[in-house]
Amino acid sequence: MTGRPTLVLGPLLRHVGTTGATVWVETDRPCAVEVNGVAQPTWTVHGHHYCLVVLDGLEPGSHAPYEVRLDGELVWPEPGSDYPPSRISTIDPGTPTRLLFGSCRYARPEAVAGDPKFEPDALDTYAHRMLRSDPETWPDAVLLLGDQVYADETTAETQARIAERRSLEVAPYEQVKDYEEYTWLYSESWTDPDIRWLLSTLPTAMIFDDHDVRDDWNTSEAWREDMQATTWWQERIVGGLASYWVYQHLGNLSPRELESDVLYQRVLAHDGDCGEMLDEFARAADAEADGRKGAQWSFRRDFSNSVLLMIDSRCGRILADDRRSMVSEDEFAWIVEQAEGSYDHLLIGTSLPWLLPRSFHDVESWNEMLTRGARGPRMARFAEWFRRAADLEHWAAFRDSFDALGELIARVGRGEHGGDAPATICVLSGDVHHAYVAEAHFDAPVRSSVYQLTCSPVHNYVPRAFQLGFRVAWSRAAARLTRFLLERVTKVPDQPLTWTREAGPFWGNEIATLVLDGRSAHVEIERAGRDDHGTPELTQVVSLRLS
Repeated sequence: MTGRPTLVLGPLLRHVGTTGATVWVETDRPCAVEVNGVAQPTWTVHGHHYCLVVLDGLEPGSHAPYEVRLDGELVWPEPGSDYPPSRISTIDPGTPTRLLFGSCRYARPEAVAGDPKFEPDALDTYAHRMLRSDPETWPDAVLLLGDQVYADETTAETQARIAERRSLEVAPYEQVKDYEEYTWLYSESWTDPDIRWLLSTLPTAMIFDDHDVRDDWNTSEAWREDMQATTWWQERIVGGLASYWVYQHLGNLSPRELESDVLYQRVLAHDGDCGEMLDEFARAADAEADGRKGAQWSFRRDFSNSVLLMIDSRCGRILADDRRSMVSEDEFAWIVEQAEGSYDHLLIGTSLPWLLPRSFHDVESWNEMLTRGARGPRMARFAEWFRRAADLEHWAAFRDSFDALGELIARVGRGEHGGDAPATICVLSGDVHHAYVAEAHFDAPVRSSVYQLTCSPVHNYVPRAFQLGFRVAWSRAAARLTRFLLERVTKVPDQPLTWTREAGPFWGNEIATLVLDGRSAHVEIERAGRDDHGTPELTQVVSLRLS
């Protein structure tokens, strides 16, 4: 290979703390990657070359532009770029925190141009706003809460690339097959010019959801058995988890966590292609749902005097031998430990909402009981079919885990968990393709205000039937009717909390902003549309004070 190395993807500004930051890139060949004088060599996975440059010793509350050089040659900012310089803004513990969040971003705007189902990409539209606004108003980080790529719903462009490599008449047909094809999804999404600049400028924290791998991923043990019986699933899950580790998970970790991460240190020390090493890790991570030791994808981020606990509610599920839980006992113990202490706000990120419309919640809990045999084996088989058909796989469908998380939130909210009660406890979620705010109310009062904040999708569409179903589900009449019927069929266990819808449901491509300022909290949800000239713009649909 001749010529100079070039950027394939990135730079992505990932973890940023008070004194450190990480910058991720993919290059077209092995080289030295330098960011503001700090150089590190690339490492290789299945013929692709990556680097995560760690910067330390930065000033708290500082704002500094950065450059990327490959083998000494400047590659970012690109020559003649009209975009503002990418910069690293470290956390200032004494200032407010602005967090942008959402989920479910399908491909890029150009990939669905001309498709009337798709409105403007909310994150892309937000990038346009940033270009016209004062950098002092920019968010401090972006939280991407699942479905960053769609492995099971590919675009026409990706399907054409797949057809050049293998037959679309053989499973998995037009869906992605392996690590190589996963790299195409990230390239399609992250090379959008506006998104590329935004991701180079704002720190990001990411967690996967089902479409990052497959619709209904890990919904039940029976689902896993069906997938494992196919000829293609093993290659898909290994490629999905290995690529997720490279493209998303590594950047979630702080410099200190990277130093103690055994796999990452092995990759850095390895002289050669790390593909088989990552594949072995991915196979072990997937096996956790079958009751074997896996990997921890959940992580913590600190923003000023607020704590974000991002929970893996997909890969870390326990499903074998009818032991259903969202995360393993060890991982939940880690979550409990991380929630200890005193801080102003606790944020719990989970791709799947903790609080759904009450009618849906009861149906999911009811369905879990039926699949466990509460009404016999024939009804259990029907309930399993219904679970997959209706996507009954949220926290309510893992009732023990729902209750455990609720108990933890209540203890923290009462100041009974190793510190003072925070002003708010906010569960941030996506997945359900609409946005809403719900407030939890516990039988035993808590001092914290507890909210479910859901924002989805960033770039996708919502069928009319789906909208109608959720509008009905959010009604009090539906909640009362569902409860009345289930009481007479199979009683769903009582629980020590209720919740009320404070805002929503809102439809369309949306992005949410959460502002934390001392003990106060405020959320705003905006929808992407077009002005009279056809230019994408964001319109506020709700602005709500939380504390």
